[in-house]
Amino acid sequence: MSSAISATLRLAAALTLCAAVPAHAAAPADTTASIEPETSDTLTIEPPKPTWFFVDGGWDMPGTSIFDSETGKMKGMVETRRLADMAIDPAGRYYYVAETIWSKGDRGTRQDMVTVYDSKTLDLVTEIAMPGRLLIGARKNNFIISDDGKTAYVYDFSPASGVNVVDLVKRKLVTAIELPGCASMMPNRGVGFSALCSDGSLATVAIKGTKADITHSAPFFSASDDPIFDNFAYDRKKQESTFLTYTGQVITAKISASPTIAAPFSIQAAAGIRVGETKPLELNWYPGGRQPMALHRPSGTLFVLMHMGEYWSHKASGSEVWQVDVAGKKVIKRFLLKEPMNNIEVSQTDKPLLYMNGEKGEALVLDVATGEEKHKIEKAGGGIITVPDPS
Repeated sequence: MSSAISATLRLAAALTLCAAVPAHAAAPADTTASIEPETSDTLTIEPPKPTWFFVDGGWDMPGTSIFDSETGKMKGMVETRRLADMAIDPAGRYYYVAETIWSKGDRGTRQDMVTVYDSKTLDLVTEIAMPGRLLIGARKNNFIISDDGKTAYVYDFSPASGVNVVDLVKRKLVTAIELPGCASMMPNRGVGFSALCSDGSLATVAIKGTKADITHSAPFFSASDDPIFDNFAYDRKKQESTFLTYTGQVITAKISASPTIAAPFSIQAAAGIRVGETKPLELNWYPGGRQPMALHRPSGTLFVLMHMGEYWSHKASGSEVWQVDVAGKKVIKRFLLKEPMNNIEVSQTDKPLLYMNGEKGEALVLDVATGEEKHKIEKAGGGIITVPDPS
């Protein structure tokens, strides 16, 4: 069929269709839906609860996820970048993040700050600019809050070790203190803060305005022969720190203007086995992981990730959890883990729950009393774990 004939047929069909529609036919009804103005809302969550735990995403995912151990469900996420450190306001009103960021992602202008988030909305409240270089991360005790929640102490490394003192009420930097060879801090109520030092001593930093008076205890550990794990525990009520060395020595210290350091005891001896040694090729049970210990403060019970290995295997994941009565210097229970774990924390509740994660980034919730696995949360994050501290 020629193109001319085809065009003629199409025109004829169109004319026929038009003729079939009466001239008086009503126009189609207006079916346009009425548009109502859009309203947005913002969900809120409660202030941090004793049954919540916070998991840093580590290298696998951004942010610090908030989980409810009773349900195993995620409650929200605090924005934390890689190598940032988070701390919880003792009153539960804010989450604080010490972080380093760049204007172009991983390059450009570097900015160091303490960022403040509202705990109910997780909205940004403010940023407090810091001098120095805060790029440390995954160290619970390099960013700490005073017992009254009014002051933050931020570890700084630019180029020597130091600490930035931050007024959290006025939200401004107070002073920067040089503290060569020291890090891993703990609050020192009414004084300032204390810190572990490479010479094996405990530094006490008494702050008066913008000035600091620094004193040192006698050495009580060897940083070169048997170092202390930097993710140790501090008990705010007792004003006491509990340390753990690479060989498995447990040390407690009363933190004050003149700290009192107790004699160490061996976690292996507390379990009735041979004491951990520094000699190479000596297989034994040793503590290990990134965050190898957790303290249940109300009962004075320590939980430690342990593995079979030799000295200097302190980064190895734990295949067991040892439950230690610190006052009695005795291992009272050992939990065999289905999978190796790197980080451990414990709820500060009357019926404690253990929180752990490993290389897979799965969070495990374990009942201390029964050993029952309550929850396994996929893709929870592989970084350090934080719990609210009882006030």
